This record gives sequence, C-alpha cells and structure tokens, in this order.
Amino acid sequence: MVVLSRIYTRTGDDGTTALGDFSRTAKTDPRLQAYADCDEAGAAIGVAIACGDLPDEMATLLQRVQNDLFDVGADLCNPLASSYEHPPLRVQDAWVDELEQACDTFGEPLATLRSFVLAGGTVGSAHLHVARTVARRAERSAWAAIATYGTGEDGGVNPLTARYLNRLSDLLFVLGRAANHGRGGDVLWVPGGGRDQRES
Repeated sequence: MVVLSRIYTRTGDDGTTALGDFSRTAKTDPRLQAYADCDEAGAAIGVAIACGDLPDEMATLLQRVQNDLFDVGADLCNPLASSYEHPPLRVQDAWVDELEQACDTFGEPLATLRSFVLAGGTVGSAHLHVARTVARRAERSAWAAIATYGTGEDGGVNPLTARYLNRLSDLLFVLGRAANHGRGGDVLWVPGGGRDQRES
C-alpha cells in the first residue's frame, strides 16, 4: 500500500525523482514524461465524469480506466528486469482486449462515419475528446520512452503500455460519439469550413 503522510519531501529539489525500482532519474526523462501524461489523461477523464452528465454504464467504465491509468503509470515507472524481489504490476494483453470489447459495445449503435468528428455537442462528449487527445500524447510519450530504453529486461519499457494507451484513445473517441448519441449526434468536420473554395 502507498502511505502518503506528508506530500512534500524535498527529494526532488535537485531535478530528479525516484523510479519504481528506487533508482533516480531526471524529471525530464522520457519515461517520466510518459507516466506524467497518463496522470493527465486520468485527470481529464475525471473532469468528463464529474461534469459530463454521462450514462452510469459509461461513467463506471471510465472510473475503471482511471484506475488502469495509474497501473499503466506504475508499469512505466518500473524498468524491466530479468528478476525482481517484488514483481511489479505490469499491463497485460487482457487489458487491451477489454478496451477493444468496450469499443465494440459502445460503438455498435453508432452510425458509420463519413467525415471526421469535431469535439463538441454535449459537455461530456467535449471533455471525452479532450481526454482522447491527452491519451494520444501519453501514447506518443510511451513510444518515446521505448525508443530511448528499448523493451529488454535490462531497464526497458513494457510495450503493452503503449498498446493500452493506443486502444484507450480509440475508446475515448467512441465514447465521445456515444455521449452525443440521441443528443444531437456527432459534430462533423466540414472541409474548408463550408466556405466557397472556388477561386474568384
């Protein structure tokens, strides 16, 4: 269990922070950026839940995802090793499968898209699209960490973290559409903003 008896520690005042294996790294480390972006994605999802008037089934799923994002962050902050005194939490293939199943479930009643979607419509949908963009950034950050450290058992990064974040952004896109379903529908991109594109 995590014990947070005092929030400030002063140990990071030199620009470093502790990883899950108790080694220290710079706060500009790509690995740290990746799990910080996961934290931001979870916070954005929290705003969508709190302010978005989302259906109970969707809110429950999103709360599970918020928990998962802490787990993804825990994985990212713990370098891969060949053995551990205490095996760390790692993202599993089944977690990705669950996101895909949720995409299918919430996407099934939605109309086929014939244009890109703009963030908007209901408040919940708009917030979910913001969360989607943060999840996309978290995925890019995870791939940057993988590019830096590799995926080997000598300090590498679990590639399933990036796969999870990719599917999460897909799910948030679907949920953004589902939040508008029956409430005015998608807000669609109009190339050129509907302007007359003919040259004068």
